[in-house]
Amino acid sequence: MSSTSSGSGPTAVLLLSCPDRVGLVARIAHFIYERGGNILDLDEHVDVEEHHFFLRVSWSLERFTIPASDLDEAFAPLAREFGASWKIRLSGRKCRTAIFVSKYDHCLREILWRHSLGEFGIEIPLIISNHPDLAPMAEHNGIPFHVVPVTADAKQEAERQQIELCQANAIDTIVLARYMQILSPQFSERYAGRIINIHHSFLPAFIGGNPYRQAYQRGVKIIGATSHYVTDELDEGPIIEQDIIRISHRDTLEDLVRKGRDLERLVLVRALRLHSEHRILVNGRKTVIFD
Repeated sequence: MSSTSSGSGPTAVLLLSCPDRVGLVARIAHFIYERGGNILDLDEHVDVEEHHFFLRVSWSLERFTIPASDLDEAFAPLAREFGASWKIRLSGRKCRTAIFVSKYDHCLREILWRHSLGEFGIEIPLIISNHPDLAPMAEHNGIPFHVVPVTADAKQEAERQQIELCQANAIDTIVLARYMQILSPQFSERYAGRIINIHHSFLPAFIGGNPYRQAYQRGVKIIGATSHYVTDELDEGPIIEQDIIRISHRDTLEDLVRKGRDLERLVLVRALRLHSEHRILVNGRKTVIFD
């Protein structure tokens, strides 16, 4: 997976969380400094209720004395001392992303358009769908398109095929771009923290299917969209990004769907950008976003 580049050479990004204590920022900054690194960006947060510390720091590797291949091993003793959960990501390898779709095309179009502009630090080796409808869009963008039908009595076999395709393409991240299937707990666990979904509702309101109809029948004055990581609890994963739009009594159900499509595509691409730039730390059922 890749980090955001400084534009002047290779960089590294450290994402770290651990119990809070005095001197964490100084110790980590000194680790980078004494090895010749130049810090490009540093952001930290303390959850004062849980006494937990979160940090994202990026630095230049141009004069760094530790080879990139040895970075994890060099930082590990400090992380163990802190009791930290952590990962280091290097620029130069883009986040390999599989997109799962069904028949709706608006989220896929938005991702592919922005990807063509170079807005994301990602590669898209393949698109997987349970329907053939969007194959022409994938072909137009030069991306292999795989149809894996999903039926109630063959769902396990379909997921086996999907996992094989993802493994064969060294996939880091899966984006559910209005993929209208519920993933099994086993699938979700295999890619924990690496499956991004878009839900056409401002969660936690109107979970499950047909949220626009639920919102219309309830007479709400705003509708929203939510992008979140997938867990084995339907629509309960840690939230990455949300947005809303106002509606009125004049809006029909079709108006809600039309307005909601704009929210869905924008919220999903924002979440994908945050994930691909390594700006997210999961904190239980919540997220810490360094943007």
